Amino acid sequence: MNISENITQFKKKIPTHVTLVAVSKTKTVSEIMEAYNTGQRVFGENKIQEMEAKWQEMPKDVQWHMIGHVQRNKVKYMAPFVSLIHAVDSERLLKEINKQAKKNDRVIDCLLQIKIAEEETKFGMEAEEALALLTSETTKNFRNIRVVGLMGMATFTEDEAQLTREFQQLKSFYDAHKERYEFHTLSMGMSGDYEIAIENGSTMIRVGSAIFGERNY
Repeated sequence: MNISENITQFKKKIPTHVTLVAVSKTKTVSEIMEAYNTGQRVFGENKIQEMEAKWQEMPKDVQWHMIGHVQRNKVKYMAPFVSLIHAVDSERLLKEINKQAKKNDRVIDCLLQIKIAEEETKFGMEAEEALALLTSETTKNFRNIRVVGLMGMATFTEDEAQLTREFQQLKSFYDAHKERYEFHTLSMGMSGDYEIAIENGSTMIRVGSAIFGERNY
């Protein structure tokens, strides 16, 4: 598995307005450095402590994205450095991120995770809940977070029509509220479905196995 070659190929394949998040969970610092040396700067992790350990060792111009489900009691570990939190799915979590960002004198960018998959296992808010959160007075008073867009995970399926439907659903919601809330990021699409996601308006894709090979558990 040639990591730097894979990164180069990916950059050629995807439009310039789409950000590639290289999902480096379970990968070693030396593997991540291979991608870094090819010019990749954005990496995604799903475990906060693992991400923090890598942050300590890696160059400081890396942008670390937290792409997994976030436990509130772990937010403090990533608050000093995280660039973007993809999976915000409650006001309580937003409140904790704001609190920890304030302690670190930072403003942390966040995406609201919207449930678009038909699978029960996927996290995320319903569109109505997300709107309620965006318009609530509490959220408006958070000075140390910025909701910059939305994130969604489609059903794990090879049915392209279903994937298209799910991505379009999120894109419509994004378009309807983009101007009012100054959104600029729509994170959808992973190794198996990123092409369909891009066709349906994604501006950020999360790719792991297609870059680094299968995960080391």
